[in-house]
Amino acid sequence: MFEIHGLFPLAVSFQGLLDEIPLGAMILDRERRIVAVNRAMEALTGFDRRDCRGVRCAHILRNAVCIENCPVERERFDQETAPCCLDGNIINRDRKKIPVRISVTPVKDVGGGCCGYLETVENTQHSGEWSWKAHHAARFGHLIGNSPQMERIFHILPMVGQTDSSVLITGETGTGKDIIAEAIHLASDRGKGAFIKVNCGALPETLLESELFGHQKGAFTGATESKPGRFKLAHNGTLFLTEIGDLPLGLQTKLLTFLDDKTVFPLGSGQGTKVNVRIIAATLRDLEAMVRSGQFRSDLLFRLNVIRIHLPPLREREGDVRRLLDQFLRTFAMQASKTISGFSPEALDVLLDYDYPGNVRELKNIVEYAATFCFTETVQRVHLPDYLLRGERPEADSTSRQIAVRGNRRSFPDEARPGPHDNLWDEAQGRGTISEVNDPLSVPQGVPTGSTWKDMEKQMILEALRTAKGKRGQAADALGWGRSTLWRKMKLLGLDT
Repeated sequence: MFEIHGLFPLAVSFQGLLDEIPLGAMILDRERRIVAVNRAMEALTGFDRRDCRGVRCAHILRNAVCIENCPVERERFDQETAPCCLDGNIINRDRKKIPVRISVTPVKDVGGGCCGYLETVENTQHSGEWSWKAHHAARFGHLIGNSPQMERIFHILPMVGQTDSSVLITGETGTGKDIIAEAIHLASDRGKGAFIKVNCGALPETLLESELFGHQKGAFTGATESKPGRFKLAHNGTLFLTEIGDLPLGLQTKLLTFLDDKTVFPLGSGQGTKVNVRIIAATLRDLEAMVRSGQFRSDLLFRLNVIRIHLPPLREREGDVRRLLDQFLRTFAMQASKTISGFSPEALDVLLDYDYPGNVRELKNIVEYAATFCFTETVQRVHLPDYLLRGERPEADSTSRQIAVRGNRRSFPDEARPGPHDNLWDEAQGRGTISEVNDPLSVPQGVPTGSTWKDMEKQMILEALRTAKGKRGQAADALGWGRSTLWRKMKLLGLDT
């Protein structure tokens, strides 16, 4: 624990003072190793201060500027009195690219020599670019839609953004609940504050409590240092609790207490801290049914359900499927440096007749798949995922799936809807062979007929690496993937040795 002496009658906490800076801030030593970071930097990068200490700043910010134009390495930087300011992008712990403005200034000792650096990082993602009028009519953030259902939602969002009331967002998986939550945050007076997301179903109860409310040093085995929870990190911002229906009953009580008095009690501490946080919750579950079965507290539902927004499934949004298909195709074609003008009539028939149980997320994955393997001017039927052509759904747990036939379409109850197919070749199915692909342009050379999708993908990666002479960055560009995607697929296929 660092203290500052001589500034005030009594010593003050250096970390506490650093945490009050509204921008991300870090102190570096002469070798650019991190000495201290503040709370805003933790929220921006996703890295805990304990993980950052002693690590070079480039490994935390993961910024192109750090590699190509590091200001600290510039000649005579230590002698300059004005701070250096650069624009760039950082990659946070969730692999999300965030545009930032980085300022660096030398820290001088009493003799005038440089003993380290002060670095501040400002999130410029939404500064000067958020326009209600531009996004309100047909598009809100990255959520696209012209259907009457979406028009109504876009209409009320400006009013919701200007309140501080709790919001409950409901809807099936993949409908865009995360995007709506962030859009509400950006439209509010808290837009420049932190937007912290917590998945209530991702951690066991004991870890989730520490993650949300924080803990004091010695509160439990392994708690060697005090840690602020997500509520504190979201101070003056928004805390987004996704999958709120999975929150354990014990934590439901503690969350209800917080909503009443806005006070956080870390584990192992009897002293509370007031925080100014807006709560937005989201779920795909029927909370009213959970209340009746005793799985969810009715008083908590009442407190969260001040403003309720229900996102309709894609199958009920008339006309939006075609709009989304065209938008995503333009995006993925541009990323892959391909000239794809649209979909063939045969492919469009398949895509417009599909129900999209995974909603917008599934549609996006389908278009990404098609754009990756399309080498013609338009996306053909053969470029679509195999399960679409067979009229099947991705595999799910047979005990939980209940299929109701509605004409030529199938519907799923909410709790049985399968999630998005994240793997490019639908590896969960383990089905589909090269013999079923009729377009020779979409089959890499050297892959025998009857090989599996995994074999085909493996061969594609090996060919790209061979052409790039082992340089993974160039191979990823050639495949139209990000580096992390290539790394993940190589690890999955046993090619990372």
